[in-house]
Amino acid sequence: MKVLSWNGPKKIEIEEQPLPHLKEEEVLIQVEVVGICGSEIEGYLGHNSLRKPPLIMGHEFSGIVVERGSAVQGIKKGEKVTVNPLIGCGNCRSCQHGLENLCTKREIIGIHRQGAFSEFVAVPANNVHVLPIDFNLYQAALAEPLACAYRAVKRAFDYGKNESAFIFGAGTIGLLSGLVAQYLGADPIIIADINDERLETAKRIGLTHTMNSSKDAVNEQIHQITNQKGIDIIVDAVGFETTRKQAEAIINPGGVIMNIGLGIDESYLPVNNFIRNEVTQLGSFCYTKDDFKEAVSLLKEGKITYEGWTEVRDMEEGNRAFLDLINGSVNNGKIFLKIKDRK
Repeated sequence: MKVLSWNGPKKIEIEEQPLPHLKEEEVLIQVEVVGICGSEIEGYLGHNSLRKPPLIMGHEFSGIVVERGSAVQGIKKGEKVTVNPLIGCGNCRSCQHGLENLCTKREIIGIHRQGAFSEFVAVPANNVHVLPIDFNLYQAALAEPLACAYRAVKRAFDYGKNESAFIFGAGTIGLLSGLVAQYLGADPIIIADINDERLETAKRIGLTHTMNSSKDAVNEQIHQITNQKGIDIIVDAVGFETTRKQAEAIINPGGVIMNIGLGIDESYLPVNNFIRNEVTQLGSFCYTKDDFKEAVSLLKEGKITYEGWTEVRDMEEGNRAFLDLINGSVNNGKIFLKIKDRK
């Protein structure tokens, strides 16, 4: 089979490899669509300690079931599927409490085992979500990043008011966070970025309140857009010192700051200010099985769609796609790689 193998920093190459060995509890999927995740860009550059070359990355994907292991039931050959790439052990305290994302033995397809930058991938049957036969597989490939955004925004809303929301970052997770906030009823929603083209993409998909946080008068615009009411919920999908400081400066007393961006590890934290103003600081990592299931449901219902902010490239353009993402020459929120030409 044909694969995109990451063989070292800035080095992804088309190779021929044998089909994956299929275990009895697994299914073999012919991959049709796979998205490029921001974390994979760090892996591509050699900045991610979890990813070790040679590796077939790719964890945002959809395709067709072509083989089943001997112990698999309830999944048929020929069915369209998307896959939850996070595999928990099922036995630890976190897994027993429904927090598979916090399992200390967790594995992620495309990181700890071979992923979907390939024509075929073997995955545990328990992680497969069967889709309607007429379902668009580009839409289905959004399930994984949408699950990340859904968990973060839903948890923020559970802790605070759901009136005004401010999103740092107009990349994939930022845009999806904005769309989830919109679905959950936040109004107004403001998307901030330092890339004007990305902000135009946000407007194009209905997130009309945008600002360039490196150039615009942020406080003045917030007061104008919110009619002086300020910001109740912040989702930081960037995670740098500038966004974390800005979040602290603009959040309302009693507000919630949800951190999902992993830009840098350590930041200054004004704890006394958070105490005196009862500001809730939260973090969100990946998703649970329930979050992923909810993301798939939102996609099935058409509440959130891939249209208007994604682009498609051929598998052979994989290395070029990564370079373009690094160089900032991709203004849409998401690149899909087309592995097989079928929708």
